[in-house]
Amino acid sequence: MSDKNEKIGFWTASALVAGNMIGSGVFLTPSALAAYGPISVIGWIFSGLGALSLTFVFSQLSKVLPNSHGGPYAYTRVGLGDFSGFLVAWGYWISIWCSNAAIIVAMVSYLGYFFPILNSSSLVAVITGQFILWIVTYINTRGIKEAGVVQVVTTILKITPLFLIGICGLFFIEPKNFTPLNISESSNSQAITAVAAFTLFSFLGLESATVPSNNVINPVRTISRATYFGLAITFLIYFLGSVSIMGMIPSEQLMHSPFPYSEAAVIIWGPIGGTLVTIGAIFSTLGALNGWILIQGQVPCAIASDHLFPKVFAKLNEQKVPSHGLIISCVFVSIMMIMNYSDGLVATYSFFILLSTFLVLVPYLFTVAAYGILFIQKKTTNTSVIPFLGGISAFIFSLWAIIGSGQESVFYGFIILMAGIPVYIYMKASNTSS
Repeated sequence: MSDKNEKIGFWTASALVAGNMIGSGVFLTPSALAAYGPISVIGWIFSGLGALSLTFVFSQLSKVLPNSHGGPYAYTRVGLGDFSGFLVAWGYWISIWCSNAAIIVAMVSYLGYFFPILNSSSLVAVITGQFILWIVTYINTRGIKEAGVVQVVTTILKITPLFLIGICGLFFIEPKNFTPLNISESSNSQAITAVAAFTLFSFLGLESATVPSNNVINPVRTISRATYFGLAITFLIYFLGSVSIMGMIPSEQLMHSPFPYSEAAVIIWGPIGGTLVTIGAIFSTLGALNGWILIQGQVPCAIASDHLFPKVFAKLNEQKVPSHGLIISCVFVSIMMIMNYSDGLVATYSFFILLSTFLVLVPYLFTVAAYGILFIQKKTTNTSVIPFLGGISAFIFSLWAIIGSGQESVFYGFIILMAGIPVYIYMKASNTSS
C-alpha cells in the first residue's frame, strides 16, 4: 500500500479521467459528424447523458467499495464472482494494448506534420513509435506520482487549444451554416441516434480514476468528484468544439476536411493556428498514452493480487509500481505495432479501435450489473429511486452501445474473451493444488 506522499489527489485523478477520454479521435470527430449536419450537436447531448449515467454508477461504487483496486474488474468480482471479474479484466487489459497501439499510431501521424518522413517510411514510424512507448513506460515505472504530474501537464496542454477554439470560435460562427439542421437522408430521430452511437465512444475512459483506487488520496471522496469533474470538462470541450467548428465551416466542406480543428484555428488565428492545433494534438495523444499506460499496469496487478493471474504482475518495485506487469504489457503493445504497421496508418488505427471497442464496453455492462446486485442487496449508499433509475439508464446505455459497436467488434471481442478461459482454469487449478 502506498503512503500519502506517493498517492494522487483530485486534480491528478481528474486529469487521468479527462486525459484518457480526450485522445486523438477528438480532432477528427467534427469531420465524421458533418455528414449529418448541425443536428449532430444534439447527438452529443444524448451521448453525454448516457456517459453521465455510467459516471453515476462508477461514482456510487467508488463510495461503496473505495479500496477495490482495479475499477470495473473489482466491482464485477464483488457483485458477480471471480469468473466474471476475470473475464472483464482480461478483455479490458487487452483492449488497453489495442488502444495504446492506436494512440501511438495517431501520435506518429501528427508528428508527420513536422517530420514528413514519418508518413512515408514505415520503418522510421515504427522506430519513433517504439521510442515514445518506452519513454512513457519508463516514466510510469518511476512512480504513480511522477506519472500523475505528466498527466496533469499534458492534459492542460491538450485542452488549452481545444478550449480556445471552442470558445473563440463562437465569435466566428456564420448562422447560415446551421441550416438546414439535418443534411442526411435520415429522419431527425435517426440522425440523432446515429450521432449519439458514434460519439459515445469518445467517453470511453470515464472509469479511469476507479482503477488505481488504492493509490488515490481519500478514494471515497476523490474518485467520485474527479470522475464527475473529468466528464464535465470533456463534454464541454466536445460540445463547444462541435458547435464552433460547424458554425465556422459549412457541412459540405467540413465532411471532407482531414484536419477540422486546424482549419478552424486558421480562420481564428491565421496560419499559425494550424501549427498550434497540431501541437495540441500531439500533447493530446501523449497524455492519453501516459494515462492508459498507467491503467495498463494497474489492471493485471489487481487480478494477480487476487491470485487470478500470474503473481509476477503483482510484483511492485521500490516506487510501489507494478513495473513487471507494466513492461510485459508494453511488450505486447510493441508487438502489435510491428505486426500491423504495414497496413498503413489509417488501416492500423481502425484495426486497433475495432478490436478494443467491444472489450471496453463489456466491463461497463458487467459493472452496471454488479451495481444492480449490490443495490438489491442494499449495499449501495442509498436506496432511493434516483440510484435505481441511474442504474437502469446506465444498463440500457451500455447494452445499446455494445449492440451499436458492430458485428465485427462483437465477433473479435467474443473470441478474445473466450481465449481467457483456459488462463482462468489454469490459475484456479494452480491455486487449488498449492
